Amino acid sequence: MRKDYVVGVDIGGQTAKIGIVSRGGNILVRKVISTKYNEADEFIDLLCVSIRGMAADIGLENINGVGVGAPDGNYYTGDIVEATNLMWAKGKTIHFANEVSKMLGGMPVTITNDANAAAIGEMKYGAAKKMKNFIEITLGTGVGSGIVVDGKLVYGHDGFAGELGHTCAVRGGRECGCGQKGCLETYCSATGVARTALEMLSKSKVPSLLHGMQEITSKDVFDAAEKGDKLAKDIFEYTGKIMGEKFADFIPFSAPEAIILFGGLTHAKDYFMKQLVDSMNENVVFLWKGKVKVLVSALNESDAAILGASALAW
Repeated sequence: MRKDYVVGVDIGGQTAKIGIVSRGGNILVRKVISTKYNEADEFIDLLCVSIRGMAADIGLENINGVGVGAPDGNYYTGDIVEATNLMWAKGKTIHFANEVSKMLGGMPVTITNDANAAAIGEMKYGAAKKMKNFIEITLGTGVGSGIVVDGKLVYGHDGFAGELGHTCAVRGGRECGCGQKGCLETYCSATGVARTALEMLSKSKVPSLLHGMQEITSKDVFDAAEKGDKLAKDIFEYTGKIMGEKFADFIPFSAPEAIILFGGLTHAKDYFMKQLVDSMNENVVFLWKGKVKVLVSALNESDAAILGASALAW
């Protein structure tokens, strides 16, 4: 029997978003639940009770499966492995897909990390609908990536391929939470922009709206740029330059048709996109100069996480 619905679950450090999604990509029902539990069983119980309740009108038997995007989610094993921003998964391996499937009567459950889920969603519903080769870059608190080659996501031998945010952008540079130095994430994430702002403010004598702020966020930098603040614009241009240099390194690996940007930082695209594209084409091997598009995701930001996760379940 053809089943016309799937469930998408996006798990974050504070909350999980759940949605029942049709084949056309419409979210029929949605719900947000807390992920702040000490034990995995507590969260899994709440998740499964929520899914059953949301599916009451449709009928659980009409749902094809559950797709989950989660920090450190492993596509091959279905596990969440030592996810540091989930209290119930710190230092542990949680057999997440198996447990959820069991509680939903054997329904198929597929899991991957959040950036891979975004790439799959982009391919099914977004800017990569007609593409078979592209890279999705998620620009949020960190920098994530999903690499699609010949229409298939690259997982590698262990399920963790595609951590482009933890490739080195500046040798011997900023310390990263992963234990390395100079990762792209430390420069081109929302937190990376804030770190750049603090560094530039400490050296600059140029008047800026950012001077005197106790704590600076990437939104503060964006708001200042919107008001014409030169230093704020310089911060984003520097971010774009670093991003472009790294994209030039990524391109020879898979010759993507496009690199697609997703996440909160894309709101500032007008302040870094030109620098990014110029820097990328200046540094890429001649074979790809001017050939690779840089696009912004076509997914609605508030729905993207659910849609991306749900696409795993078709």
